[in-house]
Amino acid sequence: MASTTPIEWTDATWNPVTGCTKITRGCDFCYAERFSERFRGVPGHPFENGFDLKLRPERLAQPLSWRQPRRIFVNSMSDLFHKEVPRPFIDSVFDTMEAADWHTYQVLTKRSSLMVRYLRGRYGAGKAPPHIWLGVSVEDAKNAVRVKHLKTAAASVKFVSFEPLLATVGKIDLKGIDWAIVGGESGPGARPMAEEWAIGAIEQPWGGGTRKPRDQDVIRLKLS
Repeated sequence: MASTTPIEWTDATWNPVTGCTKITRGCDFCYAERFSERFRGVPGHPFENGFDLKLRPERLAQPLSWRQPRRIFVNSMSDLFHKEVPRPFIDSVFDTMEAADWHTYQVLTKRSSLMVRYLRGRYGAGKAPPHIWLGVSVEDAKNAVRVKHLKTAAASVKFVSFEPLLATVGKIDLKGIDWAIVGGESGPGARPMAEEWAIGAIEQPWGGGTRKPRDQDVIRLKLS
């Protein structure tokens, strides 16, 4: 767990899983892959195997020992709902989040249908507790379907990350969404983001979730 992070919208990161595989163009210049692959082949380094998917059970209990309440981005270096992460391991992650309930957890995925299926299986007719936020990444109109999936998810707090925003998302219904992040790509080869794409992503009717969104519920990143 990292007690500090350059990610603007969270306080800390927790990575019980690292590594991933690319599924859309939003993954093309993945910062986590770029960082991990620098250490491929370095004996004894946590990323000796680069960005290959790796379960890290030794990290499962970390939030339980962190007594200061934090907003924690879960799997900043992976995707918890990757198809190769076994359900019992995801269960263990949720067990920890439910037990260490003085923290707020931000779980973000591009595999929205798998997330919906998992939450339905875990919570049935109920919902994930409100300190566990569930979110999806949307980089363009083609992948805006993830928002539709999110709206059906058994989550008390739902958020959308329009980052990296690579094109307009078109008309999108954000009713029932509690929080939004908008930002462009960064790092080598970063693709530009038009300001009108960002404005279009958030200046639509939205909210109506567990609480009415306020101006500060929209986090705007790297608009220039």
